[in-house]
Amino acid sequence: MTENDIVGYTVAYEQEEIQFPVYVVAVAGAAFLAAGVINASPWLLLLAVLLVSAVYHNFPLIETGRPRLGAGQYGLFVEGLGLIQWRAIDQIDMVPTDMRGATSHELHVSLKIPIGDALILDWRARPLLRKAMRLPWSMKSKSIIRIALDVLDRPKVEIHETFLRMWRFYRGQ
Repeated sequence: MTENDIVGYTVAYEQEEIQFPVYVVAVAGAAFLAAGVINASPWLLLLAVLLVSAVYHNFPLIETGRPRLGAGQYGLFVEGLGLIQWRAIDQIDMVPTDMRGATSHELHVSLKIPIGDALILDWRARPLLRKAMRLPWSMKSKSIIRIALDVLDRPKVEIHETFLRMWRFYRGQ
């Protein structure tokens, strides 16, 4: 079973606003690369490498149609992490986070057991070319998975309520 076989509720990265900055940085990186080659300037080449690295890291933001999160009868799917069984989840909360005056929202998935035991399918081992690319999750502690909701293509309240409803329904079966 792979990420493409997930059936149920799926969520991808937003396709409108978050792609533009990645394209702008890509164009700037190409311009600095060309200027660095023409002028034989190591500083411009270094800046170009930094910009292209940022584009490479954020490349998943411009991939359209690929599910990043999902839920089905077996559990909660998170790209680059795996499929977490419903019974291993202790709590699902939407937490507002203030950063530099702006409020963003995260989904916090608390686990009852260690992450290695909670995964039905473990997709943490990624292909070499994708290792440096952005993931939709991070670990707050050994038992809390944080997922940024503001960059996803569905409303944050809908994502939280759907995952919560599915967790309540499937954990008892």
